[in-house]
Amino acid sequence: MTTYIIMLNWTEQGVKNLRESPKRLDAAKKALEAMGGSFRDFYLTMGDCDMVAVCEAPDDAVMARFGLTLAMGGNVRSRTMKAFPEKAYRELIGTLS
Repeated sequence: MTTYIIMLNWTEQGVKNLRESPKRLDAAKKALEAMGGSFRDFYLTMGDCDMVAVCEAPDDAVMARFGLTLAMGGNVRSRTMKAFPEKAYRELIGTLS
């Protein structure tokens, strides 16, 4: 499984319906699970992002589909980063000449 970090911000619609946010998170978790992925961690954050999720998915296409699904709801805007674990980081750096 590939790890992804998703940075999320509420839209105006999402803020208006803020009390429903935990239910939307539960629905997002179920949607990603149905696609073969999962949430590893979820955080409410202060600063540039309202929330951050650490997720896993079988491939980039699944994560892209998940991101598009979130966008269609209109409650959040997201930015997704593919994350390389430390072992992969060390291997990549070790290949540099």
